[in-house]
Amino acid sequence: EIFGHVSIHTSSGVFVILCDVMSKLISPPDVVGEHLRLCPQDYTCCSSQMEETLALQSERDFLKAIEDNSQFLLTTFTQRHRKFDEFFRELIDLSEKSMNQMFTKTYGRLFTQNARVFQELFVEFRRYYSGGSVSLTEVLSDFWSRLVERVFSLVNPQYQFSEDYLECVSKHAEQLQPFGDVPRKLRVQVSRAFIAARSLSQALATGRDIVNKATKLPADSECVRGLMRQWFCPLCRGLPFLRPCHPMCLNVMKGCLANQADLDTEWNNFIDALYQVSEKLEGPFNMELAADSISVKVSEAIMHMQENSVSISSKVFQGCGNPRPSPVRSKRSPNEPGTNRRPFRTYTPEEKPTTAAGTNLDRLVTELKERLRPMRGFWVSLPHTICNDERKAADVTNEDRCWNGQTRGRYLPDVTADGLVSQINNPEVEVDIARPDVRTRQLIMELRVATNKLRHAQSGQDIDFVDTRLILSSFLMLCIIIVKYYYILFTLYILLIIF
Repeated sequence: EIFGHVSIHTSSGVFVILCDVMSKLISPPDVVGEHLRLCPQDYTCCSSQMEETLALQSERDFLKAIEDNSQFLLTTFTQRHRKFDEFFRELIDLSEKSMNQMFTKTYGRLFTQNARVFQELFVEFRRYYSGGSVSLTEVLSDFWSRLVERVFSLVNPQYQFSEDYLECVSKHAEQLQPFGDVPRKLRVQVSRAFIAARSLSQALATGRDIVNKATKLPADSECVRGLMRQWFCPLCRGLPFLRPCHPMCLNVMKGCLANQADLDTEWNNFIDALYQVSEKLEGPFNMELAADSISVKVSEAIMHMQENSVSISSKVFQGCGNPRPSPVRSKRSPNEPGTNRRPFRTYTPEEKPTTAAGTNLDRLVTELKERLRPMRGFWVSLPHTICNDERKAADVTNEDRCWNGQTRGRYLPDVTADGLVSQINNPEVEVDIARPDVRTRQLIMELRVATNKLRHAQSGQDIDFVDTRLILSSFLMLCIIIVKYYYILFTLYILLIIF
């Protein structure tokens, strides 16, 4: 039972003592290994139960090695997602708080009476960032339509406007451009920043989930056989400290990780797209600048309409008709709270409320980019990373004093190439190249979807992923059909060779 709790690659004192005792008591092994299923059936000191227990341990060691070497990926995606998500949400909160402070100070009760228009704008911003099916263009268009109705009433207090009349004002807004070019500028700046921020945050979460899934793919029986042969069969031959030859280790790992290696192309595309979007956030798509500019640009828009209220009102009256005079006083009392201030003005940089973000966005992006660089090629380099561990394989320069699968000596077979198809001639792990792993194909599709979204975000374009699950399920069914088709062809090919 002790074999199930220790590994040949640990420095456990108990195991060292065990190996020493075995090498003294059973050296050389004097039991013929006809009962062994995985190790060479020469003289051995392992029973069938020992071999079975060691095979299970080899699988645990393998999965632990994958987990250890992928921890950097998992930690990076998990922590960066949390930090960026908290940061972006805080920016939206601070932007709303900034607007409330600015407009309350400037407009007083005029703002508080119409605060709902601004509150709903930020509700939609949060809903969009959280993944809701929201069009930023429609959100901002609706905001300006509602705002022009409010401002038009305020700059014409001597008239009484019905809802139908204000709706007419809103319809003429696109033609009259009462807010000047501000709505267009704000739409471009906010849309680009929010699209980039949301796509980056979602992509980091996707990266985390894909790493979690890819590192937990189980080892099949042929993989376990190869793992057992390289790590524990030396023990059964009375050579407990003999590590597998480096090329042998590579062949075993490439066979066991063949499906993960097929992630490489889409994985690299995904990492590149993440890097490029993060660079956009540093420059033209800066979320911090966009969030900070919302209140300033809205104030500029209101000021523009107030300064041109006479000409705008005249054109509206021509298109919508003359409104009814207000039955109440046309001028506000100077004692009315909140109206003794100049109603519409912009703020100087000194007056604008500042946030604690400062250069935090630059720092977050810089840290992310530094961590993304070494992630390229991770899956094809994983066999090399594991085999370069001195606990898992002999040094690459040690060609003669290592375990070659049968005894101590040089390992002669060539190292196979990367990927599933290349394993057709793998001497250590028998891989069925006609049956690609469906779970890996699904991960490839998820990477493509995420990369596509990031690439659109680089140009400020948003794409709707409401049907992403449908796309993935359809792709999964297609994969199953293709796999079955190729399996039939492969079977027919084998039969033709045999007969």
